[in-house]
Amino acid sequence: MEYAKLCDSDYRFMCIVWENAPVNSGELVKLCQERLGWKKSTTYTEIKKLCEKGFIKNDDAVVSVLIPKKEAQEKETEYFLERTFDNSFLSFFTAFLGGRKLTKKEVKELKKLIEEHREK
Repeated sequence: MEYAKLCDSDYRFMCIVWENAPVNSGELVKLCQERLGWKKSTTYTEIKKLCEKGFIKNDDAVVSVLIPKKEAQEKETEYFLERTFDNSFLSFFTAFLGGRKLTKKEVKELKKLIEEHREK
């Protein structure tokens, strides 16, 4: 199954689900009202939409996660990198730095990260 991208409101909703799942849909309505200012109908529409996209399931009014947060973040990052930077990590990193200088600690941690992800 191809990954279905999340818009901003989908992602904010999913953060609440990831944090609380499994969660009763009534409780999810309360959480979305408190944190997102959503009405009950908006939350139920979002539950239905994200069930159809394959991110969550709703069994007997209990919402559970089908795609873990880490997996969704990886896919969203891949999509962003491809769409915005022609899949070039170096272009992304250069833009991300934006002229900012790295501390010695950051450089050390980045070097370690690079070594861990280097092609063999």
